[in-house]
Amino acid sequence: MTALQDKVAIITGSSRGIGAEIARTLAAAGAKVVINYVARQQDAEAVCAEITAAGGEALAVRADVSDPAEVRRLFDTAIERYARVDILINNAGVLLYKKIADTSDEEFDRILSSNVKGIFYALREAATRLADGGRVVTLSSTVTRLMLPNYGAYAASKGAVEQLTRIFAREAGARGITANIVSPGPVNTELFTTGKSAEEIKRMAGMTVLNRIGEPEDIAQVVLFLVGAEAGWVTGQNIGANGGIA
Repeated sequence: MTALQDKVAIITGSSRGIGAEIARTLAAAGAKVVINYVARQQDAEAVCAEITAAGGEALAVRADVSDPAEVRRLFDTAIERYARVDILINNAGVLLYKKIADTSDEEFDRILSSNVKGIFYALREAATRLADGGRVVTLSSTVTRLMLPNYGAYAASKGAVEQLTRIFAREAGARGITANIVSPGPVNTELFTTGKSAEEIKRMAGMTVLNRIGEPEDIAQVVLFLVGAEAGWVTGQNIGANGGIA
């Protein structure tokens, strides 16, 4: 029997990048996975097809996590299909790479809606709908530790969800639910590389002890550990999967 046999996982924002790799990894471990997307239906369906072809089970569900009604529907759909939800991966989010002085009201509102409200709504649903003994993993970022220029709004949003997740861990612990945070460093995804020059990416790779940027599978393997039985005594923690950058 595989490690996550009969478990059901919702992975928000999983049509590409780190989220898609987490979905593949959990499915390979036996979980039934719900691939959440907003605009990239073709990409989400491609991830589902890949998982199905490998013998797994996957379902693509469109839902904007910044809308509480759509988050409820995401959980409804997962439960209707698979009868339960055991794992929630809060991965959906947007990145803004701008100085505070140059950030518009609209841009700030957008990043708070996606990165903070979206995770708040998902945690609120998980509080009553996640199975006993469930697992929650929230994706944050190492920028909350580095305080780098151009990441003001983004770092603020990620700092907020770290605190939400820690408090959720305390509130849900009586049901055996664990909740942890994974904070990636620079990772080779479209979200990270867009808007950055080759020189900037090389410079950030050089900031790590391992002298490289990460790959999505580096993060997915940490998530796999946290949602498994081996991490049953780990909760309320922030794991830096960042090549030793901080």
